[in-house]
Amino acid sequence: MSLTTRLKKDLFIKAQSLVPQHQLSRVVGKLAESENLLVKTAVIQAFKSKYGIDLSIAQQADALKYKSFNEFFTRALKDGVRVIDNAQDSIVSPADGAISQIGSIDDGEVFQAKGQSFSVEKLIGDPQLAQPFKHGQFATVYLSPRDYHRVHMPLTGRLTETLYIPGELFSVNQVTAENIPGLFARNERMVCLFDTELGRMAVVLVGAMIVAGIETVVTGKVKPTGRLELNHHDVVLEKGDELGRFYLGSTAIVLFEKDKMAWESQFKANSVVVMGEKLGHTL
Repeated sequence: MSLTTRLKKDLFIKAQSLVPQHQLSRVVGKLAESENLLVKTAVIQAFKSKYGIDLSIAQQADALKYKSFNEFFTRALKDGVRVIDNAQDSIVSPADGAISQIGSIDDGEVFQAKGQSFSVEKLIGDPQLAQPFKHGQFATVYLSPRDYHRVHMPLTGRLTETLYIPGELFSVNQVTAENIPGLFARNERMVCLFDTELGRMAVVLVGAMIVAGIETVVTGKVKPTGRLELNHHDVVLEKGDELGRFYLGSTAIVLFEKDKMAWESQFKANSVVVMGEKLGHTL
């Protein structure tokens, strides 16, 4: 790595701590939810152009017909665009995106990037709730700005708890993953816990810089309170059902217990995945 590249990375990482993360995200959130015609049109068109958004697969293909940038960003897809793998033993990708990391949880530590890992207890936010996953399996899926931004069920399960965990809002990308210790266990997140045929499953929706919100089908859009919020539920969601969505993109992490499932061998770090694709299988 050249000195110039190293300096740019160091400056980028330093800036993450210096900017007012939450205030900036709230400002972006107000802009993203605006229904002012000029504002929402300008933001949508700029975003669409910058990231090459493919609206041909969206239910609403006309960018100007979305009420706000948020509605555009969380757009639904046409029926049949994503097929949920229906094999009885399949576990599917919860989202469109790229695998950040995938594999085994080593004595409670989840691999983040070269030289970096984080505690599953810190990720889940409660030692008792985290216990089933300490020697289990995980997959981290990164949703880029151009991706479909709804998160779906990897496996049928009964939602038993949601735990909102306040935190920081570092950007989520390869640079921050490699340089910010415990990134995913430090950022704001919503932990969703399930009982399944394989035992316990967790799907963690991780916030990031200028992510204007996280929403789940049971909690609605999360309103940051600055404190832990544990809620109990009794809702069954089928494989492929929508679980939640991001208002601007981030990361979903899926966790399973030990010796209950295995990931498909072709998936590695940086593998591209689409929602509903077979990502693993039951044992």
